[in-house]
Amino acid sequence: MISVVILGSGNVALQLIQAFLKIDTINLKQVYTRNQNDINTLNSSIETTNDISLLKKADITIIAVSDHAISSISSHIKNSFVVHTSGSVDMKSLNNIGRKGVFYPLQSFSKKKKVDFKNIPICLESETNEDLQKLEELVSLLQSKSYLLSSHQRKKIHVAAVFANNFSNHMYTIANEICEKYNIPFDILHPLIEETTNKIKIITPEKAQTGPAKRNDAETIENHLNLLSKKQQEIYLKITQSIQEYGKKL
Repeated sequence: MISVVILGSGNVALQLIQAFLKIDTINLKQVYTRNQNDINTLNSSIETTNDISLLKKADITIIAVSDHAISSISSHIKNSFVVHTSGSVDMKSLNNIGRKGVFYPLQSFSKKKKVDFKNIPICLESETNEDLQKLEELVSLLQSKSYLLSSHQRKKIHVAAVFANNFSNHMYTIANEICEKYNIPFDILHPLIEETTNKIKIITPEKAQTGPAKRNDAETIENHLNLLSKKQQEIYLKITQSIQEYGKKL
């Protein structure tokens, strides 16, 4: 049995809480939150507090709050082993008096969509081997896969994830905007999106690249630009130029 205390009630915290509650060998002792309603929607029996001085002791205390709040909130925690869940914050930014670590699930989290932690890589960092074993045990109970990464490496994978997820999702947003403008259902693109995602599991993204920019098809590019708003044209041209420049390196 491994005991856990969580601080936070945002997207990451709520997903972890839901996952921990389903595992008998994880004792979720307490949740620190300033928004009781978020926790009550999951399970009204969860013990909560809004007073950080009343935190219960636990094997692992997990800070799952916004990046800018990690340093400040950690300075008030007296528990022996404290980790945060951020991809871009250095482990040394933790200001607790005890031991420090990182438990970073590499995934995009939304409150309204449950995730399966079996499919989520979790990046770990700690000051001692003993604490690393605790984190690895927690990962094992979630049936996830762990990766031992330094703060420097984690910041690199975080920016890579922004390109792979946040930026690509913004492209979907623009695509949806174009579909709505011309009264076309966005789900017509779902098979294409799925094929693109599946393809890069087999071949490299560079080899999977197709389209008018890859072919240097100036006529099609010009036709596309005529269909777009000024802002969309700017994005289209920058991405097209990046694809073409990348192609020259190969």
